[in-house]
Amino acid sequence: MLIGVLSDTHTKVKKAKASLDLLIENGAEFIIHAGDVYEHEILELLKNCGKRYVCVYGNNDAHLVAFHNDYNLVQEPYYFKLADTKFKLMHLPFYMTPDAEVLIFGHTHEFKSEFVEGTLFLNPGESCARNKPVSECALLEVKDKEFVVTYYAKEKDATEFKAQKFSYERKKR
Repeated sequence: MLIGVLSDTHTKVKKAKASLDLLIENGAEFIIHAGDVYEHEILELLKNCGKRYVCVYGNNDAHLVAFHNDYNLVQEPYYFKLADTKFKLMHLPFYMTPDAEVLIFGHTHEFKSEFVEGTLFLNPGESCARNKPVSECALLEVKDKEFVVTYYAKEKDATEFKAQKFSYERKKR
């Protein structure tokens, strides 16, 4: 299964749409937003993208509570199962215990893909290109025996995202 992951879109609706479009064009069957959505319009993009999705509240998303029942917004840490895999989703990296096979977080605005003691720790970086001149997202492929992460990054003036792959041998729990 291919899972698109983005985070920290903040006020950058066009950058969020570019990341979301890229993930879907590359086969994402499910979308995960790791928080700091910030804009109602970005929730609309997620809802109308044609894919199932989940979105965790970020530390800048309190105002989105008014829309809680209209979108698939969850509080952290949020555990769920997808592709026969246990996930933990959060925005703030406060619950970093390896109690799921895949732990997805945001907030730091830094891409991270690390496999430690049977858990994949994944932060897609920032879609908003706020802290650095790069818009980022990731595509996670869940296979029976491995996880493959494709990291996408686009410089502010670039026309296309560049991709880098990471793979990890999966240790079924």
